[in-house]
Amino acid sequence: MAPWAITDQVEYLGQDLRAHLILKDIRPFEVWRLDLPGGGEGRTVADIRSLTLASRPNRSVQFLFAVRRFLGRLFGWDKESEDRAALFQSRLAEADRELSTVATGTKDGPFTVLYVHPTEAMSEIRNKTVHAALVWALLPKTDGYRLLWGIHVKPVGRLTAFYMAFIKPFRHWIVYPALLSRLFNLWCSTYNSTREESANE
Repeated sequence: MAPWAITDQVEYLGQDLRAHLILKDIRPFEVWRLDLPGGGEGRTVADIRSLTLASRPNRSVQFLFAVRRFLGRLFGWDKESEDRAALFQSRLAEADRELSTVATGTKDGPFTVLYVHPTEAMSEIRNKTVHAALVWALLPKTDGYRLLWGIHVKPVGRLTAFYMAFIKPFRHWIVYPALLSRLFNLWCSTYNSTREESANE
């Protein structure tokens, strides 16, 4: 059984997260969980972030990302909003920015980092298809850690519902499993003496 899965929102919503206050009017669209064995004490979201930046996704995911970039250019989907007040970034308190180990506004691919705190991080994307926030919450467990990945989606028009429905098979069967599998394997090879195998990417 894979250590990752889409999950119900009960555990995620039960966490005392800054993101829940910032996004209080936007319920999660979906939540994924990833169980990470071992790792030692004191692991943070910064460790997770460093692993995700350590290597490129597999070829299938790279291909899908390339297709999405092409379509975005073709249809003008990826033009960033000029309405700064509508961004989730405008909801941050000064403490959110000051405590972040990555500067608010740092670009992370198509996303913008809002904050990276020790046990929580949030990034944002807003274009003509969707306005979304990605939230990571890292929870210590008796045998390691659990990463909860909350995806919050705010519609930007009638296209949003169609777009999210269209990409759902790609998200659920290719992209997210591949990304979580890669993160799991990098975690095990970095923090555990014996690498634990996951399903093939």
